[in-house]
Order: sequence, then C-alpha cells, then structure tokens
Amino acid sequence: MFETERDVLAWYESQPRALTKEFLDDFKWKEIDNYELNKAFIPVLIYMRDVESFTQVYYDELLRTPTGKDPVIRRFMDRWSEEENQHGELLNRFLLEAGVATTEKWEEEARQQIPIRYTMESRLTCWVTNLFGRHFTGTHMAWGAINEMTTLQGYRRLWKLAEHPILEELLRAVAQEEALHSRFYWSIAQLKLKDSNLSQRIARKVIDQFWAPVGTGTKPPKDVDYLIKTLFSGEEGVEHFDRTVNKRAEQLPGFDNFTTTTDRVKSILQSSLQELGESENAPVKV
Repeated sequence: MFETERDVLAWYESQPRALTKEFLDDFKWKEIDNYELNKAFIPVLIYMRDVESFTQVYYDELLRTPTGKDPVIRRFMDRWSEEENQHGELLNRFLLEAGVATTEKWEEEARQQIPIRYTMESRLTCWVTNLFGRHFTGTHMAWGAINEMTTLQGYRRLWKLAEHPILEELLRAVAQEEALHSRFYWSIAQLKLKDSNLSQRIARKVIDQFWAPVGTGTKPPKDVDYLIKTLFSGEEGVEHFDRTVNKRAEQLPGFDNFTTTTDRVKSILQSSLQELGESENAPVKV
C-alpha cells in the first residue's frame, strides 16, 4: 500500500526492465520454429501484437485529458508506452520466426484498420472527461488497471495453453513488465478513488456501463470474441479470469460486489457457444 502517488512512481521507476538488451541478445529466436505452434493461437498473437502497438493511440488520447497532464501519470506513461510498443515489435518478430508472414508496415496497416467510429468516440470521450476534470482520473486508472490485468492474464493463459517453450520464455518476460504496469495503475486508482466519493461513483458507473475487453473498438468484435473464447473458455478459464482480474478490481474503493468484467467475459463465451450450438460449459476447441 502506497501513501502518495509519488511513492507509487518512485517504486515503479526503481523496477528494472525484464526485456533487457542482454535478454534479447541471448534469446533463442532461431529455435522458435523447432516447436509446433498451434495455428489457433496465431490470431491471438496478432491481436495482442496489434493492441500493444495501439498504445501510442491510447497515449495520445490521455494527453488530451487532465489525467495525461498529471505529472506523475505522465512520467509513467512515457515509459509505459515505450515498453508496450516494444512488446508489439517482439510479438511480431516471434510470428515471423514461427513462419507467419507479416509485412514491414504491419503497424501502419493495423492502425489503418481502426474504425473511424472509434476515433470519433474517443474524441467525444476526451470531451466528457475534460468536463469532469481530475474527478475522472480515477476512472482512467481503474479502467487501465483492469485492462493491464486482463492483458497480463491473457499472456499467462496463452503460454499455458500453447505449450511452446520459447513463446513461454518470451511471454514470461513481457508479463513481468505488464505486472508492473498493472500495479501502477491499480495503486494510483486506489489513491484517487479513496479520496473522492464522486470519483468512485463516476468510475463505477462508467466501468459498469461501458467496459469491454482490451482492444474492443480498435479491433473487430469477432476478433475480440475469438481471443476471449480461445483463452478463457470453460469453467476453469472463467474462474481464472474472475480470480485474477475481477476479484482484484473489486478491492478498489467503490467497487464492492463488482462483477462486470467477469459478466462480460461470460456473455462473450455464452454467445460463442450458442453460435456453435454447443452446451453452456463446453470448452472451445483450439
């Protein structure tokens, strides 16, 4: 538990990176093709790669709000955006080494696929957040914490299900950095929400009403659904998500009896199962 936001920043900046030059220089890139990669996980890796690269989009959006102008959060964001973009680049390299064709302009091509609707809605969201000013920062931080926790658990589920040792080694290092991002967001959210009942009400209302899995809006709904059903299907997958994401978010001030994120994941899985004509508890086959 941190007492001030600067304490959170000081802790974060004291944490070393997992993806050091030494780690990457010694990484077994040429051994990737020695192990079979289930093709069902290729769309998941592409999704993760693209969403990591979209961090610059989210970064630019936050800069237009009071949250992005907060000196502590802004300093965090500079390192956060750099690390997330590198995660995308490393996932792309893994795909290439695994024999998946990508282009040199994959980042540009991925951003060109972001719907105009998302851009328009993000501008409207920035306008709304500016109306609430600093009282909306708790919402940004709580939303960011949930998304970072979802990303972290997505990586953990992927290396467990894929059973590819080199992918696991890479994702474990990426996950170490995602865990730091998650704790920063969660810790700042805890401080922002604790001090303001209004901030708590705004955060709870907005997240209950609008939260969807990370990447929603920038990626097609079918891609979002595929990711969720591949990584979190079945009772075990839902329980893992609920325990590691939803229950953690529930500990934030104002989030008592919070079930929104688990409910959304269950809804996606239920819709997928209905489309497949399968029973409610049947796992998605990958």
